Amino acid sequence: MPPFDAFLSEIRKAARLSDRPAPTVTGSGTLPSAYAVTDLAAASIAAAGEAIAELIAARHDAAPAVDVDRRLASFWYKSSLRPDGWELPAPWDSVAGDYATKDGWIRLHTNAPHHRIAALKALGIPDTAETERADVAAAVAKWNAAELEGAVIAAGGCAGELRSSAAWAAHPQGKAVAEEPLLCRETFSGPSPANWEVSRARPLDGIRVLDLTRVLAGPTATRFLAGYGADVLRIDPPADLWVEALAEEMTLGKRSAILDLRKGADRQRLKQLIAEADVMVHGYRGDALDGLGLGASERRSLNPGLVDVALCAYGWTGPWAGRRGFDSIVQMSSGIAETGMRRYGKDKPTPLPVQALDYATGFIVATAAISGLAERVRNGDGSAFRTSLARTAVLLEGQKQNTDEPQFSPETETDLAPDIEETHWGPARRLASALTVSRVPVSWDFPAGPIGTSEPVWQNL
Repeated sequence: MPPFDAFLSEIRKAARLSDRPAPTVTGSGTLPSAYAVTDLAAASIAAAGEAIAELIAARHDAAPAVDVDRRLASFWYKSSLRPDGWELPAPWDSVAGDYATKDGWIRLHTNAPHHRIAALKALGIPDTAETERADVAAAVAKWNAAELEGAVIAAGGCAGELRSSAAWAAHPQGKAVAEEPLLCRETFSGPSPANWEVSRARPLDGIRVLDLTRVLAGPTATRFLAGYGADVLRIDPPADLWVEALAEEMTLGKRSAILDLRKGADRQRLKQLIAEADVMVHGYRGDALDGLGLGASERRSLNPGLVDVALCAYGWTGPWAGRRGFDSIVQMSSGIAETGMRRYGKDKPTPLPVQALDYATGFIVATAAISGLAERVRNGDGSAFRTSLARTAVLLEGQKQNTDEPQFSPETETDLAPDIEETHWGPARRLASALTVSRVPVSWDFPAGPIGTSEPVWQNL
């Protein structure tokens, strides 16, 4: 089975989408990779489009046509914004990246301030403005990779040792994730079938989506939902807990409010938002929400019809179920970066050309959320889904790519949407939509803006 068909089939099955004619796929070429990344991009976006089509069919009987452009889908797996007269900030902290150890390689993820502090603490390096990569490299070179990974994790940081696919398959966490479904789904008897209108042009208009996620998978999912009309309310923590690095990309079409969940009044406000939401997407580790008094049973009690979608880095079972992780770290752990290194004859880790685990997981999360909404329309049931970056890595692992495949030609004016987006930071162009459902592209009601400029309330209640 061709990679696109294999990916789409597995996502359809996981989200319980109906069998339907294959979407129309246009565009030629691939991203350069040892894996079928372009096929994954096109299939994951197509699946989200098919979920939209099913939601429309749940109200209007006939499902509309779905079309996806594999070239634009691949480009959406990178930065979607093209600033006019200003520059996007650097995507990585100055000391984040891959480092040689005594016996291999390790990646340090230091974009979050507390992760940077933890990594440098484990290495015995002061966290100052003068700290340079050369200082980190010299300190890392004294460690074995596995020992340093453990030390950084113990300090509250985020790191990943370079492992081969075979080593990951034999690892207890690799075994655990391989046994997990792509989407774990539970269905709960809800209050009654939903009365949403589900317009063909903006099928998520009026849907309230509570977004408790950070870079990149969760925000990708909720950005997609906003693109079909959902009222997406991001709940961000105070600046002393998190500094958002990709707001220009991930706040498109969304509102953002600040809640400090260390405070009882703010936790109570979040409970009210959950009670009034249609969808909740969250990326908290393990039992973090339980510790806040917002575990699964409490959320279900607050809102029996809620579509509740959770994602994490390393899966929901096994010894690493609660471990911090990001796309680049999971690529190191799961063998993806090592496979690329061997396939291309490199002397250092060679990850995917894009953060495909994040983006694919994001579109899978969006597919799940929309599938849950369709279930509400049909019979009133609520639902809960779980997935992970590591499980998406399992999906990708099965589909290698011929490295001689022709690569995409450079981006042109025709790859961009015609309108100027007046973002908070300045004017810019977005990529054109990679997806149309009934020939209607994804579009957003307002541009990207800064974090924390909205009140924690729903619109039109």
